[in-house]
Amino acid sequence: MDRRHFLHLLQGGAALAALGPAGRALAQLNGNASIVSGFPAGGMGDHVARPLAEKLRGKYAAGVVVESKTGAGGRIAVEYVKRAAPDGLTILQIPSSPMTLYPNTYKKLNYDPLADFLPVTSTVNYAFVLTAGPGLPAEVKTLSDYVKWAKANPSQASYGVPAAGSALHFVGMMLQKASGAALTAVAYRGGAPLLNDVLGGQVPVSVNVLGEVMPHIRAGKLRGLAVSSAQRSPFLPEVPTFVEQGFGDIVVQEWLGWFLPARTPAATVERLNALVRDGLQAPELVEGLAKVGLQPVHQSAEEFARIVRADQQRWAPIVKAANFTAED
Repeated sequence: MDRRHFLHLLQGGAALAALGPAGRALAQLNGNASIVSGFPAGGMGDHVARPLAEKLRGKYAAGVVVESKTGAGGRIAVEYVKRAAPDGLTILQIPSSPMTLYPNTYKKLNYDPLADFLPVTSTVNYAFVLTAGPGLPAEVKTLSDYVKWAKANPSQASYGVPAAGSALHFVGMMLQKASGAALTAVAYRGGAPLLNDVLGGQVPVSVNVLGEVMPHIRAGKLRGLAVSSAQRSPFLPEVPTFVEQGFGDIVVQEWLGWFLPARTPAATVERLNALVRDGLQAPELVEGLAKVGLQPVHQSAEEFARIVRADQQRWAPIVKAANFTAED
C-alpha cells in the first residue's frame, strides 16, 4: 500500500469516527436482518419483501430473510417488531390499515404507530376493485346497474370482503352510505376463500385487492365495476373509478410500508430508506410488481411519517360516520 492510499484510508476512518454512532451505522449492520410480515407467505407482500431482501443482502446486513408473523389482521407482527431491539435488524412490513385505520376502529391497541415505530418508507401502492362474479345477473355491467339491482333486491345484496373492519370493508360501507342501497357485508378469513366464492357465485360481488382479481377480470371470469383509486389503474384501465361514476368520496388506496422500532438510530433509518429506493428502481423488480398490480413508490422517512399521520386523520371521520368498532 503506498503512502497516499494509506493517508486516504486514515482520513476516511477519522471522519467516520468523528460522526460517532450515526456515521458508523451507515456501514453494513452486524448480524442478520429479518423483514417481518403480518400476513402468510405467498401473498402480495412476498412480491415486495423477497426481491427487496435480495437487494439488501450484503449491503444492509450480511443476511436478510423474510419472516411471517400472522394473525389478528397484522397486529401480531406489529407488536412483535415493537418489542424488538432498536438495532435495525428487525424490519416491519405492513399494509397501511394496521397503522392508520386500526387506531380509529379499535378501542384499544397494544401499540402506537407513531410513538412505537420509525417510518422508513412505503414500497408500493395498490387499489381495490368492486368485482362482480357469476352470482350477479349478466345484465348488471356497471356500478350504476349494480346500485339499481341492489335496491331492487335487498335480500341478495351482499358483498364479500377479506376481513371485517379492513379498508376493503370500508369501501363497501362508504358505497352503502353514498348510494342508499342496503348492502350487507360478508366477512371472510382472507382473500383466497373470498375469491373462490365470488368465482363460484356464492357471493354476488366482492371488494378485492386489484392484483388478486386482475387475471380473472382479464380472462372474463369476473367483471370489474369500479376501482377505488383516484385515477384509473394502469393495470386495469378499462375499469372506471368510483369517482368518475359519481361517488367522489370513495377514494381508497393502500400502501405497503416499512417501519423500524422506535429509538433505532436515525442513520440506520436513512440507510435502509436509500437501499429500498435503489432496489425499487431495479427493472426486474418493477416488472415483477406490475404483474401483480403493484406500483412501486418511495418517500423520505420524514415524508412517509407525514403520510402515516395524515392517513390516520383521514380515516377518523369515515369510521365515525360508519359507527364501526372493531372486535378482537
